[in-house]
Amino acid sequence: MSGEQLTARASGPLGGTIAVPGDKSMSHRALILGGLAAGVTHITGLLEGEDVLHTAQAVTALGAKVERTGGGEWRVEGCEWRSPEGEVYCGNSGTGARLLMGAAAGFPISVTFTGDESLSGRPMGRVLGPLRDMGAGVEASDGDRMPLTIHGGNLNGLRFVNTKASAQVKSAILFAGLRASGAVEVVEPMPTRDHSENMLRAFGAEVATRSDTVSLGEKRELFACLVAIPGDPSSAAFALVAALVVPGAKLTVTGVMLNPLRTGLFTTLVEMGANLTIANERDFGGERVGDITSKFSNLRGVTVPAERSASMIDEYPILAVAAAFASGQSVMHGLAELRVKESDRLAAIIAGLVACGVDAREDGDSLVIEGLGGPPRGGAVIDANHDHRIAMSFLTLGMASAKPVQVTGTATIATSFPGYAELMRSLGGRIE
Repeated sequence: MSGEQLTARASGPLGGTIAVPGDKSMSHRALILGGLAAGVTHITGLLEGEDVLHTAQAVTALGAKVERTGGGEWRVEGCEWRSPEGEVYCGNSGTGARLLMGAAAGFPISVTFTGDESLSGRPMGRVLGPLRDMGAGVEASDGDRMPLTIHGGNLNGLRFVNTKASAQVKSAILFAGLRASGAVEVVEPMPTRDHSENMLRAFGAEVATRSDTVSLGEKRELFACLVAIPGDPSSAAFALVAALVVPGAKLTVTGVMLNPLRTGLFTTLVEMGANLTIANERDFGGERVGDITSKFSNLRGVTVPAERSASMIDEYPILAVAAAFASGQSVMHGLAELRVKESDRLAAIIAGLVACGVDAREDGDSLVIEGLGGPPRGGAVIDANHDHRIAMSFLTLGMASAKPVQVTGTATIATSFPGYAELMRSLGGRIE
């Protein structure tokens, strides 16, 4: 993924109306649950980025029939999963890998999971621990990293306290629990995104949510259904923040998911004084969606509480860019999870901002940014560190900084937002 580079320069007012790719979290889940369900599942709006395509290939390797029938339209015929002929390669996707491990653990099969250099360095123990407790066998490299092999089948129930507030861990347990005997419960001290619960219900499983606990009922068989995937709020964030910091900009992103467990960034931006408006709210595929319009705004610093982090964990890199332009200090609490993403995002954010002339520092698990009240200097070369969100965040900064910003390793953007640079150019962004 290294090698490719893009340079962003100060851009004349961005404007237009766009749609962003389908939600990545829902796309992974739709393919996996479709591969587990009896019958043929039809999916529309699937994100066709590299991460999701690796999940499609994995589900195929495990026995399901997966076919692309049109742009974002896919057909999945589920089955009893079988041991694949070779290794299952998950690319750069921690979500795909962890959810696939949970689903595969329910079957009496053996599956070896591998990933790229970035994914192979990321910890899998948070998922492997509860899967072991449910009775799965695991062979893993040092530190529970890839490559690793799951030996599944004959799982028992589990009551698990999700202290890391990880939707991936919750989902892996629920997916494994579909074929487990006994009660399966996940206690969440802090709520995490609920796409798995919503989608499991759509596929016919009984899922109860009460207080802070999610549990599987006795009905655990899945049946094919139609899945409509709305626009990804994490992808929409880059264009929306670009419009906030580029003078004279005004743009609209249509069909963005507004699930309240995913909208922490939008709440925070409004607190910063952002001119964000939502229109045409409607239900789409079991989720709330709307069209978001963003206009150039004079932003101010803000304190983001730790309890909001689960609803915006993927958006901190682009929020940090917005904070760099804001007047005054911004403090973001509860960011330990950023250290185990595609890169050490906390370190990458700070290094990139400092290189662009912004005072940014770590304070425990908090990020402190001294906003400039205007454009940063820019003029830096930023290494994306195999991280699509770092790459797009600093390209956004470069579209409004005093000097151009060059980002290396930008091929990684294709994992979640194929066509990103072309789309921003269509709005007036100078990305070359």
